[in-house]
Amino acid sequence: MNFDRILIRYGEISTKGKNRNKFINQLKRNILDSLTGLSPVRIDAGRDRMHVLIDNTAEVDQILTRIEPIFGIQSFSPVVKTTKDLDMMKSEAVALVSSLVRGETTFKVSARRADKSFPLDTNELNQEMGSHVLRNVEGLLVEMKKPEIELVVEVREEGVYLSAQRIQGAGGMPIGTGNKASLMLSGGLDSPVAGFQMLKRGVEIEAIHFHSPPFTSDQSKEKVMKLASQLASYSGMVKLHIVPFTAIQQAIGQQVPENYTMTSTRRMMLRIADMIREKTDSLAIVTGESLGQVASQTLESMQAINAVTATPILRPLIAMDKTEIIDIAKNIKTHDISILPFEDCCTIFTPAAPKTKPKLEKVLFYESFVDFEAMILDAAANIEVHNITPHTLDLDEKEAFSELL
Repeated sequence: MNFDRILIRYGEISTKGKNRNKFINQLKRNILDSLTGLSPVRIDAGRDRMHVLIDNTAEVDQILTRIEPIFGIQSFSPVVKTTKDLDMMKSEAVALVSSLVRGETTFKVSARRADKSFPLDTNELNQEMGSHVLRNVEGLLVEMKKPEIELVVEVREEGVYLSAQRIQGAGGMPIGTGNKASLMLSGGLDSPVAGFQMLKRGVEIEAIHFHSPPFTSDQSKEKVMKLASQLASYSGMVKLHIVPFTAIQQAIGQQVPENYTMTSTRRMMLRIADMIREKTDSLAIVTGESLGQVASQTLESMQAINAVTATPILRPLIAMDKTEIIDIAKNIKTHDISILPFEDCCTIFTPAAPKTKPKLEKVLFYESFVDFEAMILDAAANIEVHNITPHTLDLDEKEAFSELL
């Protein structure tokens, strides 16, 4: 079927008032960015929906695939535009429905007549188009409530638009409308899901990962890069900051009592993350914490850890249980990467009995015997920065990585 445009419905953007154009224009930019490398398209953006106008109809399937994960789109449909000649409308409708029928298929017509000068009213149009399609397409059964194919016929002043597929979009808000935040990205299940949830709210993310060689392997670093690459499939690109953390973790292990090492480790990570956040003009720090899931995620632990910064700490998973998080991880395709057996520095150095209700005054006392400031500055000066895209790993690296899965 030679579709010449894709109809995009906004969803939540439609609730915006005077600043709606800001969201629409950002969505338009995000769509154009996602189609880089394909033939040029034109976008006609209106108040409640937009049309992606396609010159190279052979690329429609690729365009549909690239549009699907873009936040800010409630749903979309490939569309054929015809003149208001009834015979042409019927002919195109038969071709469109025929391309979708596979055996017995339920069907209905939904006509909408924005152009009131059109000679047929809505009911007459439904009858004319529906009866013609039923006579000319085998296997159709009429179903008015939940048909498998709903042929939508929109009659407007400039022409008639036919569509028969309504594809669910990613929802949320266009990335870039919610400013930017820094994501603390481990190799586990939770933080990639937290990053996805922030992207869905229109927030651009830069990721921060703490790496402690030789206790953590190069494979654990590659695992995090793969997670960032998967998140980039929703945002186009994720900048990943890899922080050398070995010296700080060793100092904590030598000076801080074992049951307080996790609290102190998180505090040092948060201090470094805040430095990166400030340097990159982010407005908040995002974590994958879920209340009560582990010792460092009790309210008492969060209070002691948060004391190192006044920056907002966003926890989109705070009230989710593990099952909910795993379900999202599977849906966004980070789950199988996260469960690879390459541990990050948090899991390797987890104490046997971490403190669940740490006292801030105690952790401050334990940390006072080490010049952590100098060590933090040294770690910050040796950060690796990678611009991660959905295609960051070349073919050889993907093949090597797939052997680990």
